[in-house]
Amino acid sequence: MLGAIITLLLIAAAAYAVTQVGGVITLLFIAAVLVLAYRRLSLLTFTATFTVLLIAYTLLGEWSAPAGVWKGFLWVLMAALWLLNVRPLRKAIITRPFMKAYLKLLPPMSQTEREALEAGTVWWDGELFTGAPKWPKLLSAKPPALSAEEQAFLDGPCEELCRMLDDWNITHERGDMPPHVWEFLKAKGFFAMIIPKKYGGLEFSAYAHSCVLVKIASRSTTASSTVAVPNSLGPAELLNHYGTQEQKDYYLPRLARGEEVPCFALTGPRAGSDAASIPDTGIVCRGMWQGREIVGLKLNFNKRYITLAPVATVVGLAFRMFDPERLLGAKADIGITCALIPRNTPGVTIGRRHFPINVPFQNGPIQGRDVFVPLDFIIGGTKMAGAGWRMLVEQLSVGRCISLPSNATGGSKAGVWATGAYARIRRQFNMPVGKFEGVESVLARMVGLTYTMDAARSVTAGAIDGGEKPSVPSAMLKYHVTEMGRQVSNDAMDVHGGKGICLGPRNYLARGYEAIPVAITVEGANLLTRSLIIFGQGAVRCHPFVLREMTAARNPDRAKGVDDFDYALFGHIGFTISNAVRSLIMALTHARFARVPVKGQTVRYFQHIVRFSSSFAFAVDVAMLTLGGYLKKKENLSARLGDVLSCMYLASMVLKHHENQGRQAEDLPIVEWACRNLLYHAQEQMHGFLRNFPNRFLAAAMRFFIFPRGRTYSAPGDRLGRKVAELVTNATDARERLCHQIYWTLEPTNPLGLLQEALLLAQTVEPIEKRIRVEGIKTGQVTALDLPGQIQQATAAGIISETEGAALREYDRKVMDLISVDDFAQHELGTKAEPIPQVPARPSIHVA
Repeated sequence: MLGAIITLLLIAAAAYAVTQVGGVITLLFIAAVLVLAYRRLSLLTFTATFTVLLIAYTLLGEWSAPAGVWKGFLWVLMAALWLLNVRPLRKAIITRPFMKAYLKLLPPMSQTEREALEAGTVWWDGELFTGAPKWPKLLSAKPPALSAEEQAFLDGPCEELCRMLDDWNITHERGDMPPHVWEFLKAKGFFAMIIPKKYGGLEFSAYAHSCVLVKIASRSTTASSTVAVPNSLGPAELLNHYGTQEQKDYYLPRLARGEEVPCFALTGPRAGSDAASIPDTGIVCRGMWQGREIVGLKLNFNKRYITLAPVATVVGLAFRMFDPERLLGAKADIGITCALIPRNTPGVTIGRRHFPINVPFQNGPIQGRDVFVPLDFIIGGTKMAGAGWRMLVEQLSVGRCISLPSNATGGSKAGVWATGAYARIRRQFNMPVGKFEGVESVLARMVGLTYTMDAARSVTAGAIDGGEKPSVPSAMLKYHVTEMGRQVSNDAMDVHGGKGICLGPRNYLARGYEAIPVAITVEGANLLTRSLIIFGQGAVRCHPFVLREMTAARNPDRAKGVDDFDYALFGHIGFTISNAVRSLIMALTHARFARVPVKGQTVRYFQHIVRFSSSFAFAVDVAMLTLGGYLKKKENLSARLGDVLSCMYLASMVLKHHENQGRQAEDLPIVEWACRNLLYHAQEQMHGFLRNFPNRFLAAAMRFFIFPRGRTYSAPGDRLGRKVAELVTNATDARERLCHQIYWTLEPTNPLGLLQEALLLAQTVEPIEKRIRVEGIKTGQVTALDLPGQIQQATAAGIISETEGAALREYDRKVMDLISVDDFAQHELGTKAEPIPQVPARPSIHVA
């Protein structure tokens, strides 16, 4: 707040100078000072340079009464700056009093909140909080790539698995995957991608793990969900990082071989998104275990929504641990703890299933009543008792970056692949439906969002392989990628129309559409992720000064605390002033002079992100320092700031993905659409933030620095949308790059392969169809209403050859087979179908 106030005072003084003093020298002086602030110099360097400029301005500038007042103010300001460089003086006059007031405003922080903030690492998200992101940090990151072994797995077992899957049989007839598919998953290591090789696992990279899920998700949501869970937050991940050596040696090989099927039980009826408040308990007490008395845990729990629970052989359990008799030490409330509980442990009730929105992946409740287990069932042993929450939040960031984003991306890629082809082969009003502007705009949105999703999941997975544990980006991806997946699925259904809504073996969209709410709900409901987590965690975790200030203020060593707080405070003040100036200058110049390390057609988007980064950082400082802890309650404001941060992050991922793929010129319309869409959304969310900011004076002041020219960004235009749509309604390299790694193999049972075949044929036969229309129908030689009849008449009239007629008939047969929908006899539908009663005939009424 202090930085914002100083900035406003300086701007007011500059306005006075411009209006009352005027003159070229004054304007040059003000411009030079703004450049110094823009360049973000140290306090000492800024003060020395400012002094030199002021001396020159005093000697060369205008002389008048207003000029005297203005120059007097500048000399006072210069003296104040030199005094601020004397650290003992400024600590006594400013830092200590401010720190005392700051401590009173600082909200208390629980241990769980602290552990959540400290989990993971700060990566590109931190750069976006600085107002001047260092692009080389992102651009120098190694592009994600598959090893030969990982590629072979995708081409071999993964391809074979997709070939085995019959989604109608799984979702409608069986309500489960068939036994041979389960055995294949276990035997080929699909449940062991994150387990080290020394324990028999595959030890795949995060990127390979993501690519496997993308491919499976393009074929079956049931299978992709089943594979995702053992490789995400669960027993294997927790054992690998925190387990005792004995636990690792016993469980990890068995998990890798598929002898054990894991699940992780966290959510319950009374604790969903607020997982830290779980009421399930583990009481340290004495009890009997295998015929002898030991000190162990008596567990009572009630869990639900647990994926793989009905078939799990070992349950990872989160509970709150208590030691009322002080058998382990002086502490009674030990805290959240994680343990491994075998399925057959007495007192465990497991096996029943939920039916999550008609997608039958194994998911169900688990209850435990007076379940007694040894203390060495705790993951990591007794030394990790009470460390469960830290374990969960540390590993959740990695899992959330991969599982749900990859599944959503795979489904969206399949949707784009199918819909682009369908829009080309499905004709209405004598033209492909993909040529209608309304459909083109929908296709463009599908393509742009899917490119964004793929960029985010692949680049972030590459960062994980580079050693990052991006906790804030994991929340961004969880929310935005699944929401984009929802939009893409809706759009695909709109284009397909009745074909998409009629369930049956021929329907390749509906089960994925049904599964979307699952991704929206699990691993942190999207509503709360957006309003509480993305900005709420990022504001403290990623800001370059806030966490340092909080830590310093709470430091029990007061001298060290004051010293650290002083550095952080004055760094923060300079940071805020610089971002205000940078935001204003870049808004006025439309960021045309922002330095970025690239050239070419994408350079403007790099510059726009820099501009938004400065505006965002300035707005965050004003919001945090005026609203303080109250900002947590203003969830809509937090959500909008989180959206701005997410849009900058996702746009950065789009640009990095484009670089990683070799700057393909054909993809530029997609890159432009994605960046324009994200930057426009960032602008509108910032506008919404300012409109709803409670302090209207500060809102107006922020708007001056952020939007001095008004809102200048526009959404992607129709012409651009047409270019993007044409890339997927034709068999282009861009279409294949976008949908890379999905299951598009041409086989009789794979609609994605058959649609691609029809798309390729369409490009061959469309000239033949055009000749029939122009030379036959318009001249009256062809009068049939249906295509088979038209082909026959055109062939007879010599308009097309027999070979061309045969090719067109074969194409028409394939198209009609693809656009056909299923129908059923009455008794084939419903699990308890009964004959429909006959309606008695009404007696005839005769009127005389």
